[in-house]
Amino acid sequence: MSINLIDLIKGQLGPETVSQTATQLGESESGISKAISALLPAVIGGFANNNTQSELFSTVKEASSSGVLSNLLQNLNGTDSVISKILSLIFGDGDKLAAITNSVSSYAGIKNESTNSLLNLVTGATAGTLGKYAVDHNLDVSYFGNLLGEQKGFLSSILPAGFSFASLGLGNWFGTMDAEAINVVPEPLQTPIADVNPVTPITEEPVVTETPKIDVTRSGTTHEIVSHNDSGGSIWKWLLPLLLLLLLGWFFWKQCNKKAEPAPVATTVDSTTIVVDSTNSAGNTVGTTRETLVVTLPSGKTLQAYKGGIEDQIVNFLKSDEYKNATEAQLKEKWFNFDNLNFEFGKAVLTPESQVQLDNLKLILAEFPDAKIRIGAYTDKKGDETVNLKLSGERANVVKSSLNSPQVLEAEGYGSKFAKVPAEATDKERESDRKTAVRFTK
Repeated sequence: MSINLIDLIKGQLGPETVSQTATQLGESESGISKAISALLPAVIGGFANNNTQSELFSTVKEASSSGVLSNLLQNLNGTDSVISKILSLIFGDGDKLAAITNSVSSYAGIKNESTNSLLNLVTGATAGTLGKYAVDHNLDVSYFGNLLGEQKGFLSSILPAGFSFASLGLGNWFGTMDAEAINVVPEPLQTPIADVNPVTPITEEPVVTETPKIDVTRSGTTHEIVSHNDSGGSIWKWLLPLLLLLLLGWFFWKQCNKKAEPAPVATTVDSTTIVVDSTNSAGNTVGTTRETLVVTLPSGKTLQAYKGGIEDQIVNFLKSDEYKNATEAQLKEKWFNFDNLNFEFGKAVLTPESQVQLDNLKLILAEFPDAKIRIGAYTDKKGDETVNLKLSGERANVVKSSLNSPQVLEAEGYGSKFAKVPAEATDKERESDRKTAVRFTK
């Protein structure tokens, strides 16, 4: 089964990235979103059609190790040498880049300079995601090339309406996906099929009521068609077609008067769909709008986060006197809940978007090397308590492994021990009990 990496890449280009990018470039969010939707298939297609897979493979891994995913907005200015090298590898230094920039700018209604900046952004997100996947799964260059080739099958699903690969000046670069019919003779000038492959027409003989008709056989001889009263077989020549027409009419009448049945609900599950078991204690839904901000670390590095989210809270706490003067007992009571970290339903498997917040926490810990944390995972009261305890422990350890830092001292699952909402409550009400959190220790 082909692995769809496109969803992982799209996860790096979510609404908060679009909003901050629009602000920096002075463009509308809708224009930025349209441009990204057009650039993404072009960039992924460029990776998939590259002829220097070995060099691209090593460059992509270099992009991943340089932390390109944690600093996507810093790539807008085009100063990242790794991204420039990748663009050169996948598009060359000639007309393709100019064609892409002009087409996307016209489609999205933004400036060419903004499109160039977005091209760096999308390329950075793609390179960083592919590089991380290659490193995490220990891929070699051969498997990496095959994996890129598989992504071609997913490109048509992300191409925005009203846009085509041809409009990027890439022609049939992506195989038959965007091919157009060629050398088609206009319909008025086409030769009728009957003239190309003539056959003897089959005609229905009319019922003779008056003058007998003279017919010509294939041998060229003539004979008279006698009256239908002379032979019982002649009756069926007109009666049988009439019966068939009546039967066909009855069938269509029944179909037209048949009550429409409701269409069955499809039970086929999309292999790329992930059922999420939320650990977001904030209870965010699709309709909730959260304000994003840039969190500045002591070294001057920045990271993207939600206002009031875990990154914002932790950085402010570590800078405060409250942390410096806190006792171990006080720290034990102060937990910080992840607000963008989720697991697949009933499993200890992180969803792709969770990696962004884990990477942010890694950067924060690196900025405060004396800080030590403990991880706790919790479930709601629904289900078997023993199963919940085991699942929460596995999830806590998955987060610890993902952070992979000596500053993480311990990871523990508490199951439903501290849950407050009854098991009979709605899923929305029990959401506050399902969470993963960290606390500091000395």
